[in-house]
Amino acid sequence: MRYGLCSLLLAAATLHAFEKRAEAAEAATGIYLLGSRSVGAGITPPPGLYFNDDTYFYSGKIGGGRTLPLGGLLVANVSAQSWINLPTTMWVTPAKILGGDLAVSLTTPFGEPRVNANLLVNSPRFGPIGVNATDAQLNVSDFFVNSFIGWHAGNFHWQLGVGGVIPSGTYVPGQLSNVSLNRPAIDVFGAITWLDPAIGWDLSAAAGFTFNKTNTATDYKTGDEFHLEWAATKYLTKEFTIGLVGYFYQQLTPDSGTGALLGAFEGRVVALGGSIGYIFEIGKLPVSTRIKVYREFDVRNRMEGTAGFFTVAVPLAIDSSSQAAPLKPIKAKF
Repeated sequence: MRYGLCSLLLAAATLHAFEKRAEAAEAATGIYLLGSRSVGAGITPPPGLYFNDDTYFYSGKIGGGRTLPLGGLLVANVSAQSWINLPTTMWVTPAKILGGDLAVSLTTPFGEPRVNANLLVNSPRFGPIGVNATDAQLNVSDFFVNSFIGWHAGNFHWQLGVGGVIPSGTYVPGQLSNVSLNRPAIDVFGAITWLDPAIGWDLSAAAGFTFNKTNTATDYKTGDEFHLEWAATKYLTKEFTIGLVGYFYQQLTPDSGTGALLGAFEGRVVALGGSIGYIFEIGKLPVSTRIKVYREFDVRNRMEGTAGFFTVAVPLAIDSSSQAAPLKPIKAKF
């Protein structure tokens, strides 16, 4: 492979940047998946075709009688154990825009949220009463289309981009277990990485704003949101990395619509965790794997829990004729 270890590292780092879905607002969930951008968030690999598969796990709860809007219902004492698979295909095109590389990607998630909650049913005779229910359905989420431009300058690498959610999943009103959120949204983001191959350190950060439209099935318009992620990673060898990761989320504007029975319902969350990564080859095909675990705290108006990612990323085809910016390989001496 023309770029050897360099392209392998770029593919491994960049492909983590395109998995979307996450936390707050209606269903205490947003369309952006917190923690999906971490190591190498600002690095764009050479022109070519890449595949990334994330399996996302989440276990959390909100107790104390606190209420959430979920699937058009009001629910309390919610607990969830979910997994979502997010296959992503990315094409880094040969096109140059303002000196940067243009890339596009498509994510098609599916999964099974297992949700237990007390449904708040309004009885004409007895008023609001709670009925315990558990729901677990394997279903398809909404497509996420993403595009960005990436630049390089020495040890610095950065991206600016925009993504959009197309309601296309199997959303069912009144169902607790929905992977789809059934609301259009636009996410505008930027990411930056400082990678020093001589000492084997990767410092990365990514931030973005999500602008939500109305879920027409519930007439619920989620407020606009801000998300921030960071990672500090050390290459212990050319193949093995270890590091710290974290994210911060804050809803900026209130929810609205006839379905927003709880009013503004603005949420926030902070999370810290760790990651380990390993790169190996199958024949001449470089394969990047990574595990990330986040523990949430300082939570408001959403579930609090533990999130995890298991990621596998591979370059399917790299354009050997491209004139991508040369990057120094990670040295093996540290």
